[in-house]
Amino acid sequence: MISLFDISLQLNGFPIKKAKAELNRIVNLSEEDYAAFLQNKKEEIVDFHLKNNAFYQELVGNKTAPKWEDLPILNKQNLQKPLEDRLSKGYSKKNIYLNKTSGSSGTPFVFAKDKYSHGLTWASNIMRFGWFGIDFNYSYQARFYGIPMDFVGYQKERFKDFLSRRFRFRVFDLSDDVLEKFLKKFKTKKFDYLNGYTSSIVLFSKYLEQKNIILIEICPTLKACFVTSEMLFESDKKLLEKQFGIPIINEYGASELDLIAFENPEGEWQVNAETLFVEILDENNNVLPYGEEGRIVITSLFNKAHPFIRYDIGDVGILDEKSTPKKPILKKLIGRTNDVAILPSGKKSPGLTFYYVTKSIVEDDGNVKEFIIKQTKLDCFEIEYVSENELDSEQIQKIENAISLYLEPNLNFTFTRKEVLERTNRGKLKQFKSFL
Repeated sequence: MISLFDISLQLNGFPIKKAKAELNRIVNLSEEDYAAFLQNKKEEIVDFHLKNNAFYQELVGNKTAPKWEDLPILNKQNLQKPLEDRLSKGYSKKNIYLNKTSGSSGTPFVFAKDKYSHGLTWASNIMRFGWFGIDFNYSYQARFYGIPMDFVGYQKERFKDFLSRRFRFRVFDLSDDVLEKFLKKFKTKKFDYLNGYTSSIVLFSKYLEQKNIILIEICPTLKACFVTSEMLFESDKKLLEKQFGIPIINEYGASELDLIAFENPEGEWQVNAETLFVEILDENNNVLPYGEEGRIVITSLFNKAHPFIRYDIGDVGILDEKSTPKKPILKKLIGRTNDVAILPSGKKSPGLTFYYVTKSIVEDDGNVKEFIIKQTKLDCFEIEYVSENELDSEQIQKIENAISLYLEPNLNFTFTRKEVLERTNRGKLKQFKSFL
């Protein structure tokens, strides 16, 4: 029986019934049949865009029937031109799904999907959440997300929340008074799951820890918690499991593509091989074997409205050695390629290295709730943090010693205590930022 959420997708022109059938067919292919399916879809999507998309024709150049490995790597800078210049023949703003990226990578852009491709995105979401007993038609979601503040955007999101059985917790203000109001909602509403930005949900769990409350004890209908959009550190995952008393599922996605990887019931970060093709490349665009670290490059196998072929998403990761073409496993997501600290010695280090080192120390006393790190000069870093008390000289010395040990000595730090940290206009927390 088709229900409210499925009906809303159909009314918006997303053929969800057809998409679910297609996804089910792909999932049930044997490894051998899947290899043939993948090869066919790669050839089909390249051929389509070479014939129907002037933007992609220009990007590829004059190569006739180029080999896959000779296709250009598409990057976000390529996409910063009017959408009308990037759409395929037969597609316009009237018959596509239109959206824009959050800009958390520093390079926002507008993108499009054809409606069948976006229907497959929803079918993929529905299947993966279903692994944990969540049904979008019936399950009630506690949603930790931002929301547009203009009147039309706000009302549109609220209506979508109604259709999708979601109660939205706005994450722009996460002071204790607001978190207490969040807690009251869990006491009175029968939520089935939490879903939202990692940093906001972690902050809520720290508030519960402070109050000595286990969430499932006050909201026994909860089945699972899904975190997205920001890095989930192992220590944070343990805290969430402890304070919520339910499985914590980590997802990795991109609005312009789909869910990229989703933690399966076996605890593996399973890559979406049904609608995407994921490659790991070195700096010379050579494909790396499973187990080696490199840039994550993704092809959308079904999107005909707009090409995302060998698209460098701006992240670095590793596919597990036990991966197969049909079931790739993301072993590790290292972080964004543009979140790199350049040090006085010339050394380059992922910005999250600072975050890891600092995090392990400030967590020892439980005083600091959250923090961000900004690089302002080659040797200068600002750490902004939210805490009940100022960091003392001993804690600051510990942080500086650890960073000297793990990175290099003679770096300068300023520590600024804040009431709240700056978030993006969508409510995300950018944990490291370089201003160089």
